[in-house]
Amino acid sequence: MKAKKKDIRALSREEIREFFQNTGEKAFRGNQVYEWLWSKGAHHFDDMTNISKETRELLSEHFVINHIEVDSIQKSKDGTIKNAVKLFDGLIVESVLIPTPSRTTACVSTQVGCSLDCKFCATARLKKMRNLNPDEIYDQVKAIDQESKLYHSRPLSNIVFMGMGEPLMNYNNVLKSIDKITSEEGLGMSPKRITVSTSGIPKMIKKLADDEVKFNLAVSLHSAIQVKREQIMPFANKFTLVDLKEALEYWYKKTTRRITYEYVIWDGINDSREDINALVAYCKYVPCKVNLIEYNSIDDDSFKQASPHVTNEYINALEKNRIPVTVRRSRGKDIDAACGQLANKQ
Repeated sequence: MKAKKKDIRALSREEIREFFQNTGEKAFRGNQVYEWLWSKGAHHFDDMTNISKETRELLSEHFVINHIEVDSIQKSKDGTIKNAVKLFDGLIVESVLIPTPSRTTACVSTQVGCSLDCKFCATARLKKMRNLNPDEIYDQVKAIDQESKLYHSRPLSNIVFMGMGEPLMNYNNVLKSIDKITSEEGLGMSPKRITVSTSGIPKMIKKLADDEVKFNLAVSLHSAIQVKREQIMPFANKFTLVDLKEALEYWYKKTTRRITYEYVIWDGINDSREDINALVAYCKYVPCKVNLIEYNSIDDDSFKQASPHVTNEYINALEKNRIPVTVRRSRGKDIDAACGQLANKQ
């Protein structure tokens, strides 16, 4: 049986150099190939035009490049672009380019489907099929950077890991992808422009702190009352608000960087004065800011956007307690590209 070829992007620069040395080639060829793979984003060995045909054939004999393909693009009337990204094994994930007057942001996926069961999220209705590899995450960012330059005449400025999947359930691959995105041999982006959003896995938040990551952390909170949070996000019965608080305190002690809480307000679910007071109290444990997010329908009548009056009550209570708060208006709703809507409908 013929051995399966290895994806060359799973190798380090040094391993590629060693490959060339072991086959009688000059080691510096490894540097050239590595540059083509990452900073130039080559999809095929034949793209590597400064490398001889014989060397490219040698690479093809031993390796593959399991690059993504943007299978289709949808454009929203507000300028948002949603990519259906085909992976090497035929599975599909979605990624989004979100433009504003001051920035362009990539929202990228980390899993095919999702490990968790948040009831308000379309992705959670898909079973988790597999984790994405570091290069598949990197490729999404590279593709959106190219789209940003093409459609908005500027490079990508920010990245949020808020697409399909729970990033901290694909911990090692997510961190490897960020290492590549921030390295000079990759996209050279500042980690300060990257935010990883988690539904709240305490053990992994502590690991992030121990690993001294430099990117920002956001937590999908949605309720600071345990019984309600479990109703909205059933997995929260294993990861309680008490455990989450302890992990976030640990994060702040180790990193001194404040948390962002993502918070959707739903009619009849978390729109009472009790809910507001609970959020204010929870926000006092560690320095934080709150993003109040507009709810995006996923055709589930049990979840409805709360009234503007309730949103204003949240804002007033948070501001009165000197807790920074912003209201994030959703973009790309007309193409199902907004928060919670990524579900491979096509």
